[in-house]
Amino acid sequence: MRKIINSTYVSLDGVIENPQNWTSAYFQDEAAAYARDLLFSCGALLMGRATFDGFSQAWPSMEEATGDFGVRMNNLPHYVVSDSLKKPGWGDTTAIPRSDAVAEITRLKEQDGQDILQYGFGAVSRTLVEHGLLDELRLWIHPVFVGPADPEELLTRKDFSASFELADTRTFKTGVIIATYVPAAR
Repeated sequence: MRKIINSTYVSLDGVIENPQNWTSAYFQDEAAAYARDLLFSCGALLMGRATFDGFSQAWPSMEEATGDFGVRMNNLPHYVVSDSLKKPGWGDTTAIPRSDAVAEITRLKEQDGQDILQYGFGAVSRTLVEHGLLDELRLWIHPVFVGPADPEELLTRKDFSASFELADTRTFKTGVIIATYVPAAR
């Protein structure tokens, strides 16, 4: 059975939106190697519609700048949970209707192969947690306060709670801490 691993950048004040605006100063060689190892250890990407929209616009033109990382990002199978996406148009992408998400993601986990990677923490992530489908949560905690944010830009959400246990930590010279959590035993 494959694991689903969520990898999310978060600021000290809980902001997860637009990480390209506040993470670049902290993305040095150590972080790049870790990100590469994580991506290459996985055999598929799972995402919600907003992440898909951003990635599908950005990554096709980034292969030259990012090398084999960009090639891998573009060529992995992509699964996007969306009711409105009809023609994904980014490589090997399959749209999963929200009403079928739990069953389809469960089926994906049961397949042989490398783990499944999810970037960012939103509605799909909360569904995974609520249904016991998320195996690891890797928070890239950045030593920065981003400032005022709307509720939808934060890691936390109203009417959602979950408990996790710390499984591992990794600290980079830049002060970024990757805290790896697994769901707490029920």
